[in-house]
Order: sequence, then C-alpha cells, then structure tokens
Amino acid sequence: MRAPVTQETTHALLRIVAGLMLWQHGAQKLFGMFGSTAVESWFAWPRGVAGIIEFFLPILIILGIRTRWVAFILTGHFAVVYWWRHFFAGGVEFVPIVNGGELAILYCAIFLFLWTTGGGKWNLDHMIPGPGRED
Repeated sequence: MRAPVTQETTHALLRIVAGLMLWQHGAQKLFGMFGSTAVESWFAWPRGVAGIIEFFLPILIILGIRTRWVAFILTGHFAVVYWWRHFFAGGVEFVPIVNGGELAILYCAIFLFLWTTGGGKWNLDHMIPGPGRED
C-alpha cells in the first residue's frame, strides 16, 4: 500500500530541508560562510573532519543518492557529536537545552528516520541500477 501524496511529499521535504540546513553548517566550518570562521585545514580534527561530513553528505541527502547509507553515517555522526561535545561539556548535564545539544539530537533523530525509511518520493536512488538501489 502506497502512502498518501501528502505523506510522500512531506517525507521528501524533510529530507531536502534537513540536508540544506546541515549543508550550511558544513559550509560554515569549511569556507567560513554565514558569519563563521573557516578551519585552517579541512582535515584538522575534529572541526575540519566534521565540516567535510556536514558539507558533502548533505548534498547526497538533498539529491536522494544512497539515502539510507548516508543517513546511517549521519545518525552516528550526530550521536557522537552529542555525547562527545555536549553531554560531557562542563560536567554531566542531562538536559539538551542546557548543554546545547538539542540540534545534534534533532539531526540524529531526523537521520535515524531517513535511515529506516529511505529517501522518500523525490530522489535519485531510483535512477541508480544495481543492488544498492532503494525503492
């Protein structure tokens, strides 16, 4: 049974909007766009590596290319970001709004959803032949 048009449309919109929002974080880190300072080296740990992940993988999410695999990587990325950079920052703080981790948790939840459901209606996965194809 196929989902209603509105559900398919909002699924795709969630994927595209989340990808666009995350892409901006990568652009901030790598290029200093949107009022930020660029990293000195793209491979500088951890900000440069996070910038690479947050700039290039959202492009695949936006286009809907290998959405499940990319979303799997991004789910793990944001789980690590939350526990490493927010949860233990300044002591053990369980409330995300206090430790600044609410955005990391939200991204983690969105990409967990995309990992389990795929790219939705409008994606390029359908154009890719072979076993990795997501229908």
